[in-house]
Amino acid sequence: MNSVPIKAGMLGGTFDPIHHGHLRSALEVREALGLDQLHMIPAPKPPLRGAPQVSAEQRMALLQAGIGTTPGLYADSRELRREGPSYSVDTLAELRAEYGEQARLVMVIGFDAFLRLPQWQQVDTLFSLAHLVVMARPGYQASWSDELRELVGQREVEGVDALMQRPNGGVLLLSLPSMMAISATYIRQRLREGKSVRYLLPEAVEEAILHKGFYQDVE
Repeated sequence: MNSVPIKAGMLGGTFDPIHHGHLRSALEVREALGLDQLHMIPAPKPPLRGAPQVSAEQRMALLQAGIGTTPGLYADSRELRREGPSYSVDTLAELRAEYGEQARLVMVIGFDAFLRLPQWQQVDTLFSLAHLVVMARPGYQASWSDELRELVGQREVEGVDALMQRPNGGVLLLSLPSMMAISATYIRQRLREGKSVRYLLPEAVEEAILHKGFYQDVE
């Protein structure tokens, strides 16, 4: 009897801080794709910005607090432990080695990142390791560049079942029902101004931020 291949995904981000928009999207992606495990992977270095700086380890701790006991979501610190520059293709290679050749491996990205796909490191290698699932916002339209159309080519599939026929190499645009318009920038701004962030992020994350004084220093 053939065993059903495991389905796993990775969703990277700065998560600075993790909020309900990130977490609800992760949950809806996992449900839509039928993933056994979705690795939420904090990037080592968020874009440069003014004080306060919250360390990568602290962002990881907030992510763990935010996920809590949610089934199928996993706070994965591997990119924080890696020496030198950290590229998605390296993470996918590690996950592919861990899950095996027949696993259905998916990299989940936002639509804005998808539009920049031709500029990515080793993008052809990416497709040899995993599928690409793009979180599309309902009603959001943006034109694809010629380079992006050429890169995607015949890879795009119509649905999850078609995507999961193979271990890697497909592209699926996936509309999520919620897609909360919550911004980490907005949350950091409210914290600097001493304003409430209740209901923008999980209570455990809010409590940790307020207790530690994260994002609240003003230059």
